[in-house]
Amino acid sequence: MVSIDEVARAAGVSTATVSRALSGRGQVSAGTRSRVLDTAAALGYVVSAPASSLASGRARNIGVLLPVVDRWFFSTVLAGIASGLQSAGYDITLYALTDDPVERAAVFETFLRRRRVDGVIAIAMSLDASEVSRLAGLGLPVVALGAAQPPLPSLSVDDVAVARLATGHLTRLGHRALAHIGTVHGAEDGTDREHIPSLRRRGFELALADAGIPRSSARQEQADFTIEGGHAAAMRLLDRDDRPTAIFAASDEMAIGAMIAARDLGLSVPGDVSVVGVDGHELSGFFGLTTVDQFPHDQGLRAAEAVLAALEAPTPLAALPFELVVRASTGAPTPGAAAFRRAAGGAP
Repeated sequence: MVSIDEVARAAGVSTATVSRALSGRGQVSAGTRSRVLDTAAALGYVVSAPASSLASGRARNIGVLLPVVDRWFFSTVLAGIASGLQSAGYDITLYALTDDPVERAAVFETFLRRRRVDGVIAIAMSLDASEVSRLAGLGLPVVALGAAQPPLPSLSVDDVAVARLATGHLTRLGHRALAHIGTVHGAEDGTDREHIPSLRRRGFELALADAGIPRSSARQEQADFTIEGGHAAAMRLLDRDDRPTAIFAASDEMAIGAMIAARDLGLSVPGDVSVVGVDGHELSGFFGLTTVDQFPHDQGLRAAEAVLAALEAPTPLAALPFELVVRASTGAPTPGAAAFRRAAGGAP
């Protein structure tokens, strides 16, 4: 393995100059830095993590808290975080926050307190008050991504506005018999773990009010944010005479499940039922799904940039963008749905 002394000799500078050039800290001329970097690359020199940590006081490692890694949304956000951190020369340590209280406690009480990370990103989850307090007490930069977690700095999409935009698209098309697939009830364990789904449900209900549609006339079905869950919920909604003419699903995966359910029942999308989702899933274009894209990969990049910026100084965080992408899964209601529209209190 090539040592820093060998790089210094080959570049004709001191080891201290090599260290400053490679770390980007300290005064080194542009010409000298370029020569050191070229020499290090030619010799295959890699900075020792322990040595760098001792010299800089940083582990050059960011901890990422997430509930699962095998769901599309989380893996896409994680890819964005990885891209942002790796380009800055930082490693990632993943901590899975399962529903097991002992395992969750170990993350906050043991792993994060070992000081092996310089900062923490918590992805799209609602932590309870004690967990938020433990994160805030670490003395490290922390960025909560996907759900506001006061007093932690948060990067989040306005989920109420997202759902209002998606549902408003349906009401503007003329739909009055609407249904929502998502979280209908709060978390049974007394926590706020259903934070984002509940906000999307609220946005759906506000969009109904905007259009003068009684909330009581809209059906809501529980699902678990998977294609299978969306399919099962849509089957309950659509396999009946008084089916809705439009469905807002709180995620693209559930929306795709709803489109498959319509197909299985011999219904056309959007002829018999319009479907809109949320996320900007990589399959949404393939299925022709209208969606509110929340740019998850870019969310990850923004989170990486935010936590790295916070290592230098506290930085204000702006709201994350979203955009309605209209595709073939939504259209105006057909005359055949008039009977149910009248039953729901809308104009025939």
